This record gives sequence, C-alpha cells and structure tokens, in this order.
Amino acid sequence: MELDPRGQRFAATVTSAVLVVILLTGWGWLALAQTLIFAITAYDPRKGPYGLIYRALVLPRIGPPAEREPAAPVRFAQLVGFTFAAVATIGYLSGVTALGVVFAACALLAAFLNAAFGLCLGCEAYLALRRLRPAQAK
Repeated sequence: MELDPRGQRFAATVTSAVLVVILLTGWGWLALAQTLIFAITAYDPRKGPYGLIYRALVLPRIGPPAEREPAAPVRFAQLVGFTFAAVATIGYLSGVTALGVVFAACALLAAFLNAAFGLCLGCEAYLALRRLRPAQAK
C-alpha cells in the first residue's frame, strides 16, 4: 500500500490544530478522541477521518499525486503519535495535567514539523530502526 504524502501533511495540519486546542483547554476527552484517531490510522492510514476528509474535499481540487510513499513508516509514525496522545490523555483525565501537557506538546511538535516542513519524525525513526536491524540470512 502506498499513500499520497500530501494527505499525510493535511492530516498532520489538522492534528496540529487539535493538539493546540488540547494544550489551550486541557480537554482530556478531546485528547482521547485524537488518541483514537491515531489508533485508527496506525492500523490503516487510509481509514482515518482526516484522510477521508482530504480525499473527499481536497484531492478532487488538486488532482492525483506526482509521487507516493510507502505506508509502513506512516503507520509506525501514527503508532508513535498514538503512544504520546494516550499518555497525554491519561495525564489530562487523571488530573496529572503536567504529564498531559508534556506529551501533548511533544505530539504537537512532531505533527507541526510534518505539517509545515514535510518532516515526519516517526517515519524517520522507522527508517533508522530498519537500518539498525541486522540483515536476515537468506
């Protein structure tokens, strides 16, 4: 499976906006909703609501992508996002607001870098981990 990288940047933009609202308001339930979205997209990036919005409203206006990217690094990045959002959710909903703020801010940094500059930290971590893995015997 390959993905349109513009869709990933769109999703990162929406995610950034959601994380800003979480940081400004401390809404743990919104953090939970974002955590669930990360869970869905870690399973299949095409099934996430932000991707569905992108394909329905944005893609028809801008046309097909010139290039595609593999889904595995994106799925890993979404799993990392899920982890950070889950810890942020636990922090906010349990009253340990500092924990929620720190982990939501880290998730925001990663999402913003992808949205603004196309730098997917989770994707880069995935590729680095793949390079560290010893070659398999044939």
